[in-house]
Amino acid sequence: MPVNAVGREIPSLVGGRHLVPYKGAFERHARGWKVPLPLKPTSYAPDKMVSSIDDSFDKCGITHGACLSFHHHLRNGDHVINMVMDVAQKRGLKGLKLAQSALFSVHEPIVKMIENGTISSIEGSMNGPVGRTVSEGKMHDLAILRSHGSRVRAIHIGALKIDTAFVAAPIADVYGNANGREGKSACGPLGYALADSRYAKNTVVVTDNIQPYPVMPPVISQVYVDWVVKVDSIGDPEGIATGTMQPTTDPMRLDIARQTVELADACGVIKNGFSFQAGAGGISLAALDFIREKMKKKNIKAGFAHGGITGHIVKMLEEGLIEKILDTQSFDIPSIQSLNSNPKHHEIEPDFYANPFNRGQLVNMVDLAFLGATEVDTDFNVNVNTHSDGYLLHGIGGHQDVAAGSKMTVITCPTHRKNWPIVMDKVTNVTTPGETIDAIVTEAGIAINPLRDDMIEMAKEANLNVIDIQDLARIAEQKAGGKAPEPNYTDRVVAIIAYRDGTVIDVIYQVKK
Repeated sequence: MPVNAVGREIPSLVGGRHLVPYKGAFERHARGWKVPLPLKPTSYAPDKMVSSIDDSFDKCGITHGACLSFHHHLRNGDHVINMVMDVAQKRGLKGLKLAQSALFSVHEPIVKMIENGTISSIEGSMNGPVGRTVSEGKMHDLAILRSHGSRVRAIHIGALKIDTAFVAAPIADVYGNANGREGKSACGPLGYALADSRYAKNTVVVTDNIQPYPVMPPVISQVYVDWVVKVDSIGDPEGIATGTMQPTTDPMRLDIARQTVELADACGVIKNGFSFQAGAGGISLAALDFIREKMKKKNIKAGFAHGGITGHIVKMLEEGLIEKILDTQSFDIPSIQSLNSNPKHHEIEPDFYANPFNRGQLVNMVDLAFLGATEVDTDFNVNVNTHSDGYLLHGIGGHQDVAAGSKMTVITCPTHRKNWPIVMDKVTNVTTPGETIDAIVTEAGIAINPLRDDMIEMAKEANLNVIDIQDLARIAEQKAGGKAPEPNYTDRVVAIIAYRDGTVIDVIYQVKK
């Protein structure tokens, strides 16, 4: 089999698909990439309301083998995917392709639909139960995992063709204008559904909050909406806040956060007007607190912050430490409220954020990003999709996109979890290539990519605990009590990990139960 640029064997043909091996983070470019928007019949009726989701299936002509898409802004509080797919199952539809931007544990009912053939393939991120089911080979066809930027790229170029997009909308009008800012199910931005609404053959807005025309701002526009359905509830906004959303209090993880910020400062990144992206994990939130302290001490202000936005970043905006927030998704209620009330808090879409084939992405303007990992290896490759047992349990999110664009990308992680090392000789699967990772910060020290000799020099001058990545892997193995066991695989490929440019960076094999 051909070997790609990160040393992974990539089959030439899987499930009838010809795979293009990954050649490098910046090797594949495109011009004239955007296919025309699909032509839709003109609607002269000022009312697009239909009586039910079941009725929308008839209106859209959904049949066997259709591709249905959804967004994930309601995260673990979403009700719409389960409602729509339940209708599909009751209608006896088979061989459907699910093209959601992400699945969570709330979507566990999907498992039965995979097992009974209602769903035969998935092109989208998945977390938890559905990923475990795919790993065990229970889905007939393949899963394709894409980053946020790669997903919108695939829609724009026609690599992902959507028959019907179902858009969960916290507020909408009868003509299809919708956003996520108000109502009992408010979730903040709705940008992850924007490309779907424009490029799908049919677009259905599903809402629990119909308001008089026009709903403004029309993040989802009447121009692209075919039908509107009112239901009792599209979801639980409390489910948006997955995890604790609190900075870690664990001394070891606090030290990782502190070292991360000290590294960024030593390398001259934390200065007036800098920009940053942070996640919502415990280490990331603790790092935000250290950045906040550093900024106050230096009397500086960040130009913008981006990411899944939390109340911690909102607080920094309100304190005058950040000039603007650029928001693709809200992770908690305070961030939703801020989007509504603060004119410096702006909603953006993933095309603007991360599409590698457009003429400029936000990620290219980010100075500092700190990201997580399930595994990292001595070539600085990062795995965020599978665990060391081979099970597919996580999506890519914006990991690949941010790592490729940010001027300084830091992976924050402990050396081990329980008895499994995180830093190792070779990751189980490659999600993000090592050439786009600048440093790995652990409790045992900081490993800096040899490609960044400038960072190595500055970190050593600041007397930071810089350690060779090979030594870090040995320490991780010692702390874990040995190497992680090899996954028990069959020879069947069950999922493709696409790189952001559409090439294949790795494949995931079926795990024997």
